[in-house]
Amino acid sequence: MHPSKSSCKTFPLVLATSNIHKIREFRAMLKEVPNLDVLSLLDFPHYQLPEETGTTFEENAVLKATDAAAALKQWVLADDSGLVVPALSGNPGVYSARYAGKDATDADNRKKLLFEMQHLMDDDRQAYYECWITLASPEGVKKSVRGTCEGKILTAERGRGGFGYDPLFVKHEYSKTFAELEESVKNRISHRRKAFDKIVGTLEALAIDTACTT
Repeated sequence: MHPSKSSCKTFPLVLATSNIHKIREFRAMLKEVPNLDVLSLLDFPHYQLPEETGTTFEENAVLKATDAAAALKQWVLADDSGLVVPALSGNPGVYSARYAGKDATDADNRKKLLFEMQHLMDDDRQAYYECWITLASPEGVKKSVRGTCEGKILTAERGRGGFGYDPLFVKHEYSKTFAELEESVKNRISHRRKAFDKIVGTLEALAIDTACTT
């Protein structure tokens, strides 16, 4: 029998990001986990994430989670995600956030993607978002999970919501881009949500075991 919520203190969990959009998405999903005190790197302005030197999303998620957990002496949840276009040999891939250059904006990256895909038609415009989420303590990795969301890339942007490549991405069986969907809908069907569903049980158990007393 689990202890009641009233006998529990909050369990601090740091999101290894200062990206406002990601923080909002994670906070919305983490509402399902009781007793969590969700922080982010905005609460630790002195700390800087290491450079993403991994060749896969998983490697980068692990790198960010373990570095932040060791430096901050906290449990940390980190993700690395991006867009994969098979017809472009998997690009933008791990370079999704800097596809058009180190200091590129989301708009710059979308413009480059449209240029690189201008010769592609129909099935060659298939793409998927991939997300890896890693949970780590100061001692190391607790769990890493993967989620994907398949769809296609349009030839022009639609919608003002979301971020990244969302104005160009339409999930299979949907007619709206991620930038046109309501935030609550996107958070229910996204690659980040699919990965989160695989780790939420671990987070719930951790919050109970660590934050609650019998």
